[in-house]
Parts: sequence; C-alpha cells; structure tokens
Amino acid sequence: MPLLKIQTNAALDANAAKALVAEASRAVADLLGKPERYVMVSLETAATMAFGGDTSPLAYLEMKSIGLPPGRTAALSKALCELMNKALGVSADRVYIEFADAQGHLWGWNGGTF
Repeated sequence: MPLLKIQTNAALDANAAKALVAEASRAVADLLGKPERYVMVSLETAATMAFGGDTSPLAYLEMKSIGLPPGRTAALSKALCELMNKALGVSADRVYIEFADAQGHLWGWNGGTF
C-alpha cells in the first residue's frame, strides 16, 4: 500500500542505492505502522534537476498510502528529510515531499484493489 518515490540529482553506487531503498522501506513501515511486505520504494538517482535555479544536491519525494494520517505528515517529513540528509547529503531545505492519501478502490494489487 505505501509507496515512496525518491528522485534526486545525487549519484549513488549500486550498494548505496540498495541500502537507501532498504532503509526507506523499513522507515515507512515503522512510521505508518504498516507491514513492510506492502511497502514499495522507488529510487531514481542522477536525475537532471534544479531547485531555486541551483543544481546542488536535492530530492523530490512522493509518499502515497491508503489511510495516510494527516496528523503524521509532519513526523514523516522530518524522518524522510533526515534520511535524505544521511543517505544523500541533501539538506532538509532542499527536499520537497508530496503526500497523498489514496483511496483503496483506486489502488490495485494482486489482480484486485484494496
């Protein structure tokens, strides 16, 4: 159910990318209280991106989940920004995060919907 998409202009080697995806998956599961087996994380590195006209390291994240609690988005933002800083060296003021609460009937999986 939860999907975290990470897009960044930072370059990562394969091992660092795998480590980031694994850590992000665990973090999303913990923060949302959802089983990790349903968490999907997508990572795109070395993208051509600018923020405020500056191409210094940055990240854009999309966090979508069924039943995304509005009261948890600030904590999610903080945790995800900390993760971007730790894994990518991106400061929190160079991270945008789009949160979306998906409706179960609009989220397909395993030949059906939630």
